[in-house]
Amino acid sequence: MSHNLQFYIDGGWVDPVTPNRLKVIDPSTEEPFTETSAGSAADVDKAVAAARAAFPGFARTSKKERLELLRECLAAYNKRFDDIAAACAQEMGAPIGFAKEAQAFVGQGHFQALIDVFEHFEFTEKRGTTLVVKEPIGVCGLITPWNWPLNQIVCKVAPALAGGNTMVLKPSEIAPINAIIFAEVMHEAGVPKGVFNLVNGDGPSVGQVMAGHPGIDMMSFTGSTRAGIIVAKAAADTVKRVAQELGGKSANLLLPDVDLEDAVRKGVAACFINSGQSCDAATRMLVPRELHDAALRIAANEAAAQTTGHPFAEGTILGPLVSQAQFDKVQRLIQAGIDEGATLAAGGLGRPENLNRGYYARPTVFGNVTRDMTIAREEIFGPVLAILPYDSEEEAVDIANDTVYGLAASVQSQDLEKAREIAARMRAGTVFINYPDMDFLAPFGGYKQSGNGREYADFALNDFVEIKGIVGYGA
Repeated sequence: MSHNLQFYIDGGWVDPVTPNRLKVIDPSTEEPFTETSAGSAADVDKAVAAARAAFPGFARTSKKERLELLRECLAAYNKRFDDIAAACAQEMGAPIGFAKEAQAFVGQGHFQALIDVFEHFEFTEKRGTTLVVKEPIGVCGLITPWNWPLNQIVCKVAPALAGGNTMVLKPSEIAPINAIIFAEVMHEAGVPKGVFNLVNGDGPSVGQVMAGHPGIDMMSFTGSTRAGIIVAKAAADTVKRVAQELGGKSANLLLPDVDLEDAVRKGVAACFINSGQSCDAATRMLVPRELHDAALRIAANEAAAQTTGHPFAEGTILGPLVSQAQFDKVQRLIQAGIDEGATLAAGGLGRPENLNRGYYARPTVFGNVTRDMTIAREEIFGPVLAILPYDSEEEAVDIANDTVYGLAASVQSQDLEKAREIAARMRAGTVFINYPDMDFLAPFGGYKQSGNGREYADFALNDFVEIKGIVGYGA
């Protein structure tokens, strides 16, 4: 039985208080393939009430019990792995191989990483005569995006569970089916009634209601900086904790000693992964001025080699963008790059030649970009790379940091000590040196307008607990 038109509240599947159907669009065809229900304040009230009722009992569970519950969640997730991947392919356009190897896989990785660190996590610490205790916050409101849905769902749900909290999850209304499957996973794993609740819907009708709800003690939000500001303002009246992972405009700084061919090719791939729809995508490539033209040729050739196509077609590297709104935004910013005088070396406006429907963007590379151009400042969220020349190391670091964002940055050099020195000067929450593999134990979050708080492993767990000092506890 499909639960697409229902919400998961208090351990069961329930109909919305007021029926309101929302079409879910397949971005490869631009046509709806199913429907979900859009929630309202009344649905949020029901979910929050269930979470509040469940909190006292779940907060008293032992670390051992919660650790076992997390293991059951991972086991249930593994059983639905292929279903989750297929949902990501259909509703957000992720190529099916990428949907399995990345989109669904990261959920597994974050569950396992949290389990590994939770085994050694301490909830109490003695300091003199004071006992420092880490306790559950309460009811947590979780809002997750469409671009890396399982990454963000698991990065919030797993540490919230580990901390002894109860929760209400609102996934993106653009790609909600994977979250419905995830709720089925939570039910299969035996998560107690009311501990995990799911309400679908849009930002104004559900997300903002959650942020302002007096029964929610913490909001954890991932999405655009614009939406994050709305969440923070709505949460301010109740002085609840707000953790946010927001937008980015990450720089990829290539130092003069790099293997240029290798560094540029990998840089294009890092920018274009997930069709460029990643908040930490390395969208600004900084290269020494004398290497700029060579780097531009390599990047253009690499972009031309990207196979854009249907998510379920063999050999597809880049799928469609997720929506008409996203397609239109990317087209607008490509036009801005052309209008402002950047050198268009690959791609450009419109769809690839072999595709006449679907939200497919052309893999695009601009050169001779200056820091004041729109494409160097705005988050594009599409397969668009801007290459900026620099004349000195000092200028390169200055350009890299010249952004309102601070989510991620990258440094490429054959001199590891030099790369480490540059990384220390980057004003970003994560700095990647020489294209490393993903590390599920690293902290993830941003400086400046990229947010606050940290996700992944025990960093996330610490965000989902309160700190209590019991002074005079004893020696």
